[in-house]
Parts: sequence; structure tokens; C-alpha cells
Amino acid sequence: MQSTTTEHRPGRAIALKLGAVFLFSVMAALIKIATDTVPAAQAVFYRSFFAFPMIILWLWQRGDLRDGLKPSNLMGHVWRGIFGTTAMALTFAGLSLLPLPEVTAIGYATPLFTVIFAAIFLGEQVRVFRLSAVAIGLIGVLIVLYPRFTVEEDSVSQLAMMGAIMVVAASIMRALVQIHVRRLVQTDSTAAIVFYFSLTATCLSFFTLPAGMVINWEPLWWVNPGWPVSALLILSGMIGGVSQIMITASYRYGPVSMLAPFDYASMIFAVLIGWVLFSEIPTPAILIGAGLVIAGGAAIIWRERQLGLDRSKSKASSTPQGTPS
Repeated sequence: MQSTTTEHRPGRAIALKLGAVFLFSVMAALIKIATDTVPAAQAVFYRSFFAFPMIILWLWQRGDLRDGLKPSNLMGHVWRGIFGTTAMALTFAGLSLLPLPEVTAIGYATPLFTVIFAAIFLGEQVRVFRLSAVAIGLIGVLIVLYPRFTVEEDSVSQLAMMGAIMVVAASIMRALVQIHVRRLVQTDSTAAIVFYFSLTATCLSFFTLPAGMVINWEPLWWVNPGWPVSALLILSGMIGGVSQIMITASYRYGPVSMLAPFDYASMIFAVLIGWVLFSEIPTPAILIGAGLVIAGGAAIIWRERQLGLDRSKSKASSTPQGTPS
């Protein structure tokens, strides 16, 4: 298997990360258009299946197509796939019901839930600073959600409220994904994690086709979207695959702690795309809430970086002089 090399090139790393974040925002806009016609599960299938050519080509170029795909923790991949596919389906369903900036703002809650789950499932110590950051971020989420739970009880408002609940649930699922990925990276390669998630998501979403026919549940009914919508769905899958590759590549040129804050650029892209394509203008509640969520998430990222530096210093100081570290 080809060895993976890294080098410190922050300009290239940031460009790749921002490019990936922008493409993910474009993908979300394409999905939002398509889910006016197709159910979320069908959109997940297209998104996952048509990412495969990009991912396989990338793995082949890296030399990981064979040796890099040997799973050491098969059930870990299964659970990561189940949680990740559920999160994707809930997000796509939310996109069909809510403005793009609102979905983006609520999605920023993922790192907040990740801190909580890391304490519960991984036994990580969460002290006052990170707990305060989580609290600030969750207050921001509540500010974004509050208008959805205080409107008139008409059908449109009820659907929007359901969309908000779905996106919050998607954030919780993505946090569970992060917990499983933290475990998987200890035993399996990045190539295996990326490949088996796409495979699992494709299979799980495809199974909703016969399931919808058997249980006769309308949200699972697949439809013939026609060529224009099919083209958007295929393009969304290809863009999603390229975005994943760009994010992975960015970490070859810069540390995670440096690149993580650039995830929040998606709010800028979401506002611009939402305004241009959907005439969506974010409300003050969305902007204020998103600002608090970003502040809480950024504080967590900063604290994680400090803890990482402290651990590195501790490791270095405990290494005897003259002993290779």
C-alpha cells in the first residue's frame, strides 16, 4: 500500500478545506431542489452511489484500493454507516422543509453533542470551559429553533417545525458518527472508513425502495424524477465525493485544529446560495443563534487544540533524553 505523506502547506490546506465546504453547500442546494420531487431516502441513494466513482478513483490513485480496504472493525463500520446514513436522510428531509441557512445553523450543533457523547461513551473529561462552550452553543440552537415552535398551527408551520426537529436529530446522529470515527481511526485506515460508509449508505438507502412498497408508507415511496432532477441528484453525488476527497486531502497539508474553524464558512456560502437560488433571507434569530453556536463550537475547537498541545508537551517531557520519541 502506498504510504501517506504529509507536509505543512497551510495555504493549500485552507484552499482545499474552503473548496470542500463550498462544494458541500452547493450539494445541499442541489439536494434541496431535488427533494421537492424525490423522497429523502432516494436522494441519499443517489448521493452515495454516484460518489463511488470519485472515491474509487481516489483510492486507486493513492494505492489504497486493495490493502487499504481491509476492515479491522467490521461492526464499527456498520454502526458508523447506520448513524451516518440516518443523519444524511434526516438532513435531506430537513432541507426540503427549511431554508438552507437555517439547516446550516442548526447543523453547527454537531460538535456540541459530540462533546457530550465523548464524555458519556468515551469517558473523556469535560471540564467547566467546554461545558460552558456547549451551553452557549445550545442556547444559540434554541434561539434558532424558537420561532418554529411559536408559530400558528397551520400545515406549513407544522411541516417547518418537523423539519427543524429532523435537522436537530441529524446533528445528534452526526455526533454519534464522530464518536464511532474516533474509535475506527485507531484500527482502520481513512480509505476504509470513507469507502465503507459510501457502501453502507448506498445499500441502506436502496433497501428503502422495496420497504416502501411493502409497508406502503408514502415518505419511502421512490418516484421517477425525470432527467432534470436525476441530473441534479447524480451531480450531487459526484460533488459530495469530490468534497470528501478534498477534505481528506486538506489534512495532509495542515492540522485539524487549524482547519476546523473553516467549517463555519458554510454559513456564508449557505446565505449567499439561499439568497440567489431560493430568495431566502436569514432572520435575525437565525443569525444571532448561528453566531452563538459558532462561538461555542470555536471555543471547543480552541480548547481541543490546547489540550492536544498539552498532551504533546507532557509526552515530550516524559521521554528520556537520548531516547527516540
